[in-house]
Amino acid sequence: MTPLQRIPTAEDLKAAQDRIAPYIHRTPVFQSQQFNDRVGSRCVFKGEHLQKTGAFKARGAMNAVLVHKERSKGNGFVTHSSGNHGAALAWAARTIGEKAHIIMPSNAPKAKIEAVRSYGGIIEFCAPTLAAREQTAKAVEEKEGAFFVHPYDNYDIIAGQATATMELLEAHPDLEYLFVPVGGGGLLSGAALANAYFGSATLIGCEPTNASDAHESFYSGHWVPVSTADTIADGLKTSLGKRNFPIIQSHVDEISLVTEAEITAAWHFVLARLKQFIEPSAATGVAACLNKLARGKTGIILCGGNMDTQNWALR
Repeated sequence: MTPLQRIPTAEDLKAAQDRIAPYIHRTPVFQSQQFNDRVGSRCVFKGEHLQKTGAFKARGAMNAVLVHKERSKGNGFVTHSSGNHGAALAWAARTIGEKAHIIMPSNAPKAKIEAVRSYGGIIEFCAPTLAAREQTAKAVEEKEGAFFVHPYDNYDIIAGQATATMELLEAHPDLEYLFVPVGGGGLLSGAALANAYFGSATLIGCEPTNASDAHESFYSGHWVPVSTADTIADGLKTSLGKRNFPIIQSHVDEISLVTEAEITAAWHFVLARLKQFIEPSAATGVAACLNKLARGKTGIILCGGNMDTQNWALR
């Protein structure tokens, strides 16, 4: 298979969907009458917290390892991740009989560290900075001969992540609004392409106010790296990818910011009322929808459900 060196086409997305279908869950799409009543519209949720490894990341990781298997030359794969992509790559690599080296920041959540280990990932810790992650991953790549798979700034990853939105649009082609969390931008750029090719919804990226680089980039017209990111939504602390940004700029209608209080309130609502165990990052789309009170049929992607269970009840 030939790795993508350009923005994926509709045919690329369909090929990725067919490629990963035997390995991933087609996650449920569901709704809550209580939530519908609260926002005044019909809303449907895409439950990626119920995906393999507990997050949408399994889609992109599986697509990437299948596409790049020959290039790993039996030496496995390497990536850097705060958790969800690391677990997904470890799972995907093990599924096809390869190993995965996962570079994790020293402050990564315990639950995500344990998840990576449970899927056979070989963990190496580094300082909690992007520079340290990249340097450590490069060292492992050179030492082990492992093939590097970026968590989000990779067209094969983007094509894989797009399949979540493709499934949602297949179930509900008449969506008028779509709320999608954004951190590095893999999920949002994939959603942007899927919606551009197969849908017509107003697409809203959802980001914590305390980690607002995507918002700044989108409205300034140039890529802005994250400076500080102190947010409960730990999966959204990363800077927007440079491959992801042009896609988002072209095909996303709005980036909506939500506060820590709004994320927490939305998270508690989903836990208590929808009875769905999501991580705070997944609550950003819910929070943005509650703020916007969209006036039409709305889709919300719940991106993941991996977190430290001993901590969540204390929030």
